[in-house]
Order: sequence, then C-alpha cells, then structure tokens
Amino acid sequence: MSERLPPSQVLLSLTALRDRALAATTLNALAFSMANDVYPLLDYRQALVMAKKGSGLELLCVSGLAKPTEDSPYLIWLERASRWLLTQIDGDKPQWVSRSNVTPPEEVATGWSEWWPEGIYCVPLKDPSNNLLGVVFFLLAQPPADALSELLEGLWQTWAYCWSALSGSKRLAGWRPSRMQVMIASAIILALLLIPVRQTALAPAEIVSRNTQIISSPIDGVIASIDVRPNQTVSAGMTLFTLDKTTLSNRAEVLDKEVAVAEAELIAASQRAFDNPQSKSELTLLNARVQQRRSELTAVESQLKRTVVTAPSPGVAVYSDPNDWIGKPVSTGERILQVADPDKPAMLIELPVADAIALEPGAEVTLYLTTYPLQPLRGSILETSYKAKPGEDGVVAYRLLASIESAGEHTRLGLHGTAKLYGDHVMLGYYLLRRPLSAFRAWTGW
Repeated sequence: MSERLPPSQVLLSLTALRDRALAATTLNALAFSMANDVYPLLDYRQALVMAKKGSGLELLCVSGLAKPTEDSPYLIWLERASRWLLTQIDGDKPQWVSRSNVTPPEEVATGWSEWWPEGIYCVPLKDPSNNLLGVVFFLLAQPPADALSELLEGLWQTWAYCWSALSGSKRLAGWRPSRMQVMIASAIILALLLIPVRQTALAPAEIVSRNTQIISSPIDGVIASIDVRPNQTVSAGMTLFTLDKTTLSNRAEVLDKEVAVAEAELIAASQRAFDNPQSKSELTLLNARVQQRRSELTAVESQLKRTVVTAPSPGVAVYSDPNDWIGKPVSTGERILQVADPDKPAMLIELPVADAIALEPGAEVTLYLTTYPLQPLRGSILETSYKAKPGEDGVVAYRLLASIESAGEHTRLGLHGTAKLYGDHVMLGYYLLRRPLSAFRAWTGW
C-alpha cells in the first residue's frame, strides 16, 4: 500500500506516527500505536509487540486486538516461537526472517505453517545503553522495499526512545560515589545501628484467673447432667455436675439385701451354737462375711454421695459446652471444668521459642484485647516456665503468667488478645539482626 502513496504522503504519515509515539503516556498505549498505526505503510497481516523479559519475550500487544486471550493455543505457541525468533536476531538493525531460509524446530515450524505467512520483519528496539527493550514482529508475505526501510529507520529510533522513557530506564552516566561519600554514609548507618531501643516481642495471650481450682471426676461413671452454664457465677457448695447413679444404686440395693441375709445367717448360727458345737465354728466365718458385706455397702454408699460434685469455693465455672459432656463416660481424675476466681485476673502468655527474648519477673507487659483494642491492659511478669512445651496449635512456646494492674469491667476471663512484652534496652543493630543471625547459625552451625 505504501508504494501507491506519493513520497510526500509517506513522509507525512511517518511524521504523524512519530507524533503519536511521543504523545503516548504509558507503555501499553505506545505498544498499541506500534501494532496498529503503521499498517498503511507496511500492509502486514499481523503485528506483534513483545517486551524483553528474562531470556524470552513477553507479549504486550497484537494488532487488531484490545486484549489477547492468554490461554489461546496461538499465544501458547507464540511464547515458544518468540523465544526461538529472539535467537535469530543479530545486531540492532531490522531483519527479514523467511521460512525458506531458516530451519526452525518442529514445534515452531508446525505453528508457522498454520498461523504465519512466508516471512517476518523483525524490528529490535534498544535503549541508549544498547540494551534490548523489545521486538516488533511484522508478519509479511514479502520484505518491505529498501527505500521504505530507510524511511522507517527514524520511526524505529523514535519508538525505542519513547519505550526507554516510558519504561523508566535511566542512565546514571557512570556515576560512582566518592570515597568521602561512602565513608559518610557508612558512618551514618553505623550511628543508627548504635541507637539504643527497647527490645520487645509479641505473643498471643488470654485472661485467666490466678486462683483456679480444677474440678475432676471423683469416680468412674457417666455424666448425667451439668448444672451450671459456662462462665456462670457459682457459690461454695453449689452443684456443678452429677454422675449417673443407676449402677451404684442397684449395687447398693443388692448389697443391702446381702447384708440382711448374712446377718440372718449369723443369728441362726448363734442360736444353734448353744447345743451344736459345729455351729460355733461357723460363727467366726459368718461374722466376717457380715462385716465384709457392710464394708462393701458403706463403700458404694460413699460413692453414691460423690456422684454429686459441688463447688469448693465461689468463682466462675470455666468450660466449653455442656453438650460436650452430658452422656460422656469419664474416669477418675478426668478434668471436667474449672472454678476460677474472677477477682484475681492475670495474663497467660504463650511466647513462641522463635520470638523469645530475655525476660525476668517484673518485666512490663501490655495486653491488647481483640474485643477492646483501644483499652490496653498493663501488668508485669509474675513467673515464667523453665521449659517450652507445644501448645494446642503445635507451636513450641514458653508459658508466662503476668499480673493485671487496675482491672476493669472488660477484664473478663477467657478473653484473648496480643501481649507486647518489653525486655532490656539493646542496640538497634542487635534488634534488627537478632533473628537473622539466629537463623543463620541454626542453618550453618557456626
């Protein structure tokens, strides 16, 4: 088509193309102009604008398409074909690659015969430092005329200049810092690393009671009922839960009958002992049997009394859900719930081993509750565990107990939050590099 245009019209078209390139405000707008606006001069089947990315090329724009479909078979094949084409470009001048003059790989040749014409006009674009920015591929049936190629040389340079400017590539003109500047910068960094800062650590925490009594099952049995709700206030002697009495009641009734039978046998043997010497020898055995049955009955009656568990002191019942326990078999000593004193709250902190810092009793703690983030609680460390143990989430952590100063209405038992623990003052360099150095020593053993 460009051959039918008069020379003056070609020059005007080139001027307009340069103006559009200079007017582009983004790299995508420039790529769209490069792919579509030069069609009246080259009359190509398709134009592909691709940017240099690593060892390959990344597609920016395809002529005639606003946004190409990334998962189409053509674009999947184009990624492999463009990587091969990049190896065929030599120098910084436009190059004509003909199907008859090259031997592409089989997978590239198959797609070429299906989607591309005979030749490809490759236009590499480079920045002022001779670094490749991208390549524009024009799919043509025949190479452009030499006269037109010479006229288009200025357009390629304009595209490369605009691409370099829009991609943010800047040249430092060989700038190197002076020795004095390096020394000043090093001194400033060293001075900043020597600034003393307070060493801190963050850890999950929960409000608990410092006076907590664990209520466990006194005997083996099945829980018949839970008589208190979670977080309910209880008084001393109040029934907490009851174990099923059916088995023990039946056992007590049977033993009561056995005691009566043994006592009757003892009375009958006593009466016969007056005139039957053999009955006298049975008195000791029968009397022991009566004592045995009475002891068994007393033990069962004692267990019946222990089926009703009461609160040993006033407090708050702490456990999960009654439905988790009703009808569940329990063994002697199995923990059912806790009775906690709400008037003595404290912070239970799980400090992960990876975040642990040197803490001593009396260190400051600030607790930010999840439900009351704007009302932090303050306190100090009371005690720390000697050995770290895995928690419910599998994270190995130290257990710390901290006091709460001026507890308010929102210091309810069971609330969770994040505790900030304050250690000694250390240098900023140590504060920033402590964990990287620990990880480095763990990996290298140095």
